[in-house]
Amino acid sequence: MSITIDLTPDQEKKLSERAARTGQDLAGYVHRLIERDIKEVDEALAPFRRQVADSGVSDGELASFFESIRDEVCREKQGSPRDS
Repeated sequence: MSITIDLTPDQEKKLSERAARTGQDLAGYVHRLIERDIKEVDEALAPFRRQVADSGVSDGELASFFESIRDEVCREKQGSPRDS
């Protein structure tokens, strides 16, 4: 998969400088950042995923649970006065 992103000149300069400091080209550096982020998210979610797997809750039940929580939060926000 390929993606295209727009960077400000300052962002491009900073990323290029950081890539150069690590001996990588810009594309390789950005790829490494993405890989690191994916790994960190996976590691952060691992305990939750284990608990869900151990609980025996189905994907559908889990989705319904989170949808009901989301709906409840939305109802509470709509019912509470807004800050000025």
